[in-house]
Amino acid sequence: MIIRKCSARAISAALAMLASPLYAASVQFSGQVVLADTTPDDIVVGGAMVTVIDSRGVSATTYSGADGNWALDEDSLQPPLTLRARAGAAYADTLLTIEPGAQSAIRLQLQKLTDPKDISERLTASAHASAVDWQNADTKQDFISQCHFCHQIGNATTRVEKTEEQWRDTLDRMQGYGAMLTWQNEEDFAKTLSANFNGEPVSAVRTLEMHNNLPGSVIREWPFGGPINYVHDIEISKEDGLIYGVDMSADKLWILDRAKNEIDNVQWPANDLPLGGMFSGAVAPLGTFAAHHGPHSIIEGPNGKLYTTNSLASEIGIFDPKTRNTEFVSLGGDTVYPHTLRFDKQGTLWFTLALSNQVGRMDPETRELTIIDLPSNGAWRWVADAMLPTILKVASWFGKKDMHVALSHHKVTGEGRDVLNLPYGIDVNPVDGMIWYSKLYAGRIGKIDPQTLAVTEFETPYPAPRRLRFAKDGTLWIPSFESGVLMKFDTATENFVKSYELPVLAKGEYETPYAVAVEPSTQHVWIAANMSDRILRFDPKAEIFQAYPSPTRVTFLRDFTFTPEGDVCTSNANLPAGAIEGGRAKFMCLTPARN
Repeated sequence: MIIRKCSARAISAALAMLASPLYAASVQFSGQVVLADTTPDDIVVGGAMVTVIDSRGVSATTYSGADGNWALDEDSLQPPLTLRARAGAAYADTLLTIEPGAQSAIRLQLQKLTDPKDISERLTASAHASAVDWQNADTKQDFISQCHFCHQIGNATTRVEKTEEQWRDTLDRMQGYGAMLTWQNEEDFAKTLSANFNGEPVSAVRTLEMHNNLPGSVIREWPFGGPINYVHDIEISKEDGLIYGVDMSADKLWILDRAKNEIDNVQWPANDLPLGGMFSGAVAPLGTFAAHHGPHSIIEGPNGKLYTTNSLASEIGIFDPKTRNTEFVSLGGDTVYPHTLRFDKQGTLWFTLALSNQVGRMDPETRELTIIDLPSNGAWRWVADAMLPTILKVASWFGKKDMHVALSHHKVTGEGRDVLNLPYGIDVNPVDGMIWYSKLYAGRIGKIDPQTLAVTEFETPYPAPRRLRFAKDGTLWIPSFESGVLMKFDTATENFVKSYELPVLAKGEYETPYAVAVEPSTQHVWIAANMSDRILRFDPKAEIFQAYPSPTRVTFLRDFTFTPEGDVCTSNANLPAGAIEGGRAKFMCLTPARN
């Protein structure tokens, strides 16, 4: 603790301010991070994370430079304040209680850990998941595809010791969530996980990552909700500067005012569907979310309204920030699970329909809808396209019994996830206006001519293309979720130009990039590295990756959006949020150092 001499009057005034829940403090801190017990010659620690946390959990984090020095200047924090230094798995956290105001020369000492178990507990999920000994490469690929889909595997809540039977129960539950496992997968996964997640410490070499733009960068985080609130995507409004996040679990919009560090929410009314919407026959999570609409993705339209894909109800939501009222447009037909959405230059809304292998188009003014059926890519996928809406309907007749799993053909055929196409990400080419989408399970990207609605598809060199985005020159950047690769596609020549392996923290580890986004001014590509609690930044000209470690353990990022100043914002949306350090979902914004 830092102790300062104060007058009685100053102490009285400070106590009065701290007693008020409305008191918002300004802090200007600076100091140095060093190793403990190294005097008389201090050993400084570069790349350490220094975080100030207020009473609500609102936090700001910066990184120490090569000289160990750091500085933070933040407003609107609510005392009491905690200062934390963290430096990867090899060191214990240091915590101090700090008073608001200006303070300098704060010396944060990190104690090096020696117990292998202590170090192992602090390693990222990438270390624990990569240490699993898979006897078959195809089985490992199936595991990465289906068991990393919505949350980290290898964090403290998922690597617990279980018997084979207990793992089978877990796998049954995961299949109710939507995992497409074969009978052989069930056998192999249960046996391998019970043998490997056995409580023994994992050994991994870790060195603190440093690059020129890391020191001075700041990550700000705002926790909200509870352990089951599942805020998927966010959007920054150009109209009011607020961040809006859609909560699939509770039919809510969470609204963040970054300047005031305040969070509000708007509750949507129920629709005519049962709890869980079209997925009411599922045990969990879709069937047990307190949701009828299930908003998944969000984007601001040209009219300043916010548009959402409501996955559980197959509808588009239209939220007016001025009145805080929401209109719901049913998509109807055999559409299932609207997913990602984008506007083209003409103001038309385009969106993927993940479970019915379609892309939708809507005129925001007239509400006129066009549903485009995409190629099925094989007989078993055609069966899924034709039968899935009926399967979900029949499953709902039996109550929450997960009958959709038993009625699906993915086990009988042994095809697993390959019975689905899963149209996922979507974006608009800024050069020619063509609409491009990815098919996560089919391993394809495709384009749609907005005039003729003609569809052309291309097989990707790496599997599982997830949420793709365009650069301003028409270059399409595509993350391979299962291979940890960033793919570059030239839409002019319609060729894959190059692929880049994402950097990992240690040899033998792997990444699962969920989404990418292109920052408008720099054209740098930002990547969600969800196995290692990092945000990656790729400079296409220099072909260099830079990593920004997250100060929160169990970070699972979704889509990115950018402020006018160049901050990159996203949501920490591990499912469930209770597994995130602190037990709550978070808004997150990174301000890179402008060196």
